[in-house]
Amino acid sequence: MGRLSRDCFDAAPAPMRVADAVALLRARLPVLSGIETVPLERADGRILAQDLIAPVDLPPFDNAAVDGYALGAGDLPRAGETLLPLGGRVPAGHAPADPGPGYAVRIFTGAPMPPGTDTVAMQEDVRVAGDAVVVPAGLARGANRRRAGEDVARGSLAIRAGTRLGPRHLALAAALGLPDLRLRTPLRVALFSTGDELTAPGCPLPPAGIYDANRPMLAALLRRLGAEPADLGILRDAPGPLRQRLEAAAAEHDLILTSGGVSVGEEDHVRAAVEASGALTFWRLAIKPGRPVALGDVAGTPFAGLPGNPAAAYVTALAVLYPLVLHLSGARDAMPALTVRSGFAREKRAGRREYLPVCLRAGADGVPEAVPAPAGAMSGLSASDGLAELAEDLGAIRVGDALPYRPHGDLS
Repeated sequence: MGRLSRDCFDAAPAPMRVADAVALLRARLPVLSGIETVPLERADGRILAQDLIAPVDLPPFDNAAVDGYALGAGDLPRAGETLLPLGGRVPAGHAPADPGPGYAVRIFTGAPMPPGTDTVAMQEDVRVAGDAVVVPAGLARGANRRRAGEDVARGSLAIRAGTRLGPRHLALAAALGLPDLRLRTPLRVALFSTGDELTAPGCPLPPAGIYDANRPMLAALLRRLGAEPADLGILRDAPGPLRQRLEAAAAEHDLILTSGGVSVGEEDHVRAAVEASGALTFWRLAIKPGRPVALGDVAGTPFAGLPGNPAAAYVTALAVLYPLVLHLSGARDAMPALTVRSGFAREKRAGRREYLPVCLRAGADGVPEAVPAPAGAMSGLSASDGLAELAEDLGAIRVGDALPYRPHGDLS
């Protein structure tokens, strides 16, 4: 696979900017997902592997956009009203007959336009007079008609490769008559938490223990990105077994993801295990929260190590893991941050990117604005609507400033 060589990063104390780290990962790591054919009904949430080129026109034929009466351009009223005899009736799903000139045809939404007709008068704009209709003046040629291919023309690009498919994309593929699609295989991710202090939820909690919040969070995140996480449990602070389990995971997965153990403390053993089996090429970002973020490989398999603190793990997942998983999966780049108005003021240390949990509220003028979430690392994150992204060169935020904003919908 595409191992990141040590000269990709500067391992000196100066932390790397988030955008630079993400750009470097995209440039150096290849797409790891394969390609398979999947039935349309199982394509939701999957990543399109090849451009979807429309095999047919959509709509496939000229049709009525409203219920009304179809007529030809030669029968449009020039001034006043025109009385046209009825020359047939065309419901949706039925082929029309040729009424000949001088006739109007009763037509319903979606029905094919009869030969010789190109305009539809809305039923509420005409008067029915026995076996004829009275059409008023002012109707433009081509009104209320949908042309074949005006939505999607045959041979044109319908959906770009790398799109993560949702219900709206499946509707378009189905309308084009496609029963299956060429999709990227899900990225296989080995997921670990690390630390002697961790206990799985539902198990008895030791006196000095805490429950592991990261694996459930990261597994859910990975699934929402279209990856297949394998929950491999907790790695204890024992260098030998830890290294063995990482190497075993590398043989069966496309990416290894851990949380905790990648800083410089005496009990942070993940760094040493990774360096013994591969290369730890980077481990510091200019980011708050979440400075210790490790990137490298274990026996040639990409490795990402996030902080152990759940709030920091979430933030670094948004900043680094999210674009990394999309890239390895062959997906298009993530959407850029939205912009919201700041409803608060605060000072900020320049030189690092900060992510602040915020809630949205209506300002005095009704425009949405962001305010800090309630205090508490995990409770505040849970109560927030998204994260305000404060750039490295920003030194202060003032009320009314425009702030980049990432709603939790990006991840959850």
